[in-house]
Amino acid sequence: MGKEEKSFRKIAAGARAVTIAVLLSRLLGLVREQVLAGFFGAGLQMDAYVVAYRIPNLLRDLLAEGALAAAFVTVFTQHKEKWGLEKTWRLAGRALGTILVLVILLVLLGEIFARELVNLLAPGFKANPLKENLAVELTRIMFPFLALVSVSAVFAGMLNALGIFFLPAASSAVFNLVSISVGVLLYFVFVKLGYPPILAMAIGVVTGGLAQAAIQVPALKRRGFSFKLSFAPKDPYVKKIFHLMLPSVIGLSAVQLNIFINTYFASLCEEGSLSWLSYAFRLMYVPLGLFGVALATAILPVASAQAGQGDFSSLRKTYSSGVLMALSLALPSGIGLIILAKPIIQLIFERGRFSEADTLATASALSFFALALPAYALTKVTSPIFYALHRPKIPMFSSFLSVAINLITVVSLVHVLSFRAIALGTSLGITAQAIFQIAFLAKILKKLEFGKITKGVVKLSFAVTIMGGIAYFAREILWDAKGPLLALGTLGTIAFCAGLYFGIIKLIGPREGLYLFSLTAKKK
Repeated sequence: MGKEEKSFRKIAAGARAVTIAVLLSRLLGLVREQVLAGFFGAGLQMDAYVVAYRIPNLLRDLLAEGALAAAFVTVFTQHKEKWGLEKTWRLAGRALGTILVLVILLVLLGEIFARELVNLLAPGFKANPLKENLAVELTRIMFPFLALVSVSAVFAGMLNALGIFFLPAASSAVFNLVSISVGVLLYFVFVKLGYPPILAMAIGVVTGGLAQAAIQVPALKRRGFSFKLSFAPKDPYVKKIFHLMLPSVIGLSAVQLNIFINTYFASLCEEGSLSWLSYAFRLMYVPLGLFGVALATAILPVASAQAGQGDFSSLRKTYSSGVLMALSLALPSGIGLIILAKPIIQLIFERGRFSEADTLATASALSFFALALPAYALTKVTSPIFYALHRPKIPMFSSFLSVAINLITVVSLVHVLSFRAIALGTSLGITAQAIFQIAFLAKILKKLEFGKITKGVVKLSFAVTIMGGIAYFAREILWDAKGPLLALGTLGTIAFCAGLYFGIIKLIGPREGLYLFSLTAKKK
């Protein structure tokens, strides 16, 4: 087996390992959305919940699960190698104590200015004081989630630096499980007491955040962490953590700006728009989370090693195989979600307060979102290459390009397409981002294997076309189906189409299309 072959299979093996934890989390996240859809449908309470949940999550994505985690892992690992684990635990106590103080201050500010934040993010709520007041109350309940998830991110960074990956990755599944359980239990209590039942789901979020952090504590204690915290913002290593966070925060701010734009305009559309978009994006994020996050996690160490050795020939081969691995899953997932959007959403969400009209609206949003799945997958493979080459500014600039394209699309078409313009703008923005990144990578690396990629894409497109034709025919049969017929027909169609697609790939290639399923892949 050649060196490149081993690298490709190493990426695939790493991606499979990450996928196990991500799969568990995504499936439980989907169950959480099912519970929300069944209890609240798409209307006043759910719209208010979406905005309130999004406010601390904007800060969470910006600070906790992105920039903070990466910066902490880097400093923690370097300190451990230089000074040993015992002294590093003392650094961890200073860093965690400092981060906790700062995040608690943010939480207090969020509690004080909750109304202003809601009005900034969702100005359309001002027309309905009941919705506005409910969103403010929900925001105040859920804002402590920011502090809990920040602590969880630091815990995860410590464990990752010690070579423990599954537990931190699976902690988000614990969050989903606990938030669902607590939310459902309190729902019936709140209904009986006469309180808005959506408050129960907000309490579930905070409880889930506490569980996500707590599940990692025993593993840290077993390895010697004593939780002796102190506020030490002047400590040089603590300052280094915040210094390393800055570029990532700037890059991630573009993503959060996109979310802000989408929420802002969705709040001005008809009631239920925020809910429909949230349900659709959650569903689209299941396949993206599985193969996108997994590939991004697995490709970075391989690409970093090749870049560090100056082995750009192998790096180009790694990238081309990564692209084909990503597209081999993104293309059928995107086409499948577009064609089968209605029966899939009907099967997953249409029950309780989630009506047939909600299904059609969510399906239309999902169809527009799913257009971007191939581009999303390409950015997940391309961005790590820039970090391996120490060119982090290029992904940052591409993110701001995505924001600009999204904003132009939404402003131009929202009066015509309503909330659908937001999903379309998101897809066009991500597509522009992917093209921008690939163009710059081709300029930096030179001689990218476009011939190999093009040949592989042609084969994938052939397989996707046949699969899509079968799916379209099945959708026409399932259009008015209900109950067991809908469930069996939809699941059977998905299984048959997947088997047919990968059967064709096995016959004609590209070989990278099957790497993630090769259980015999050998690690280097």
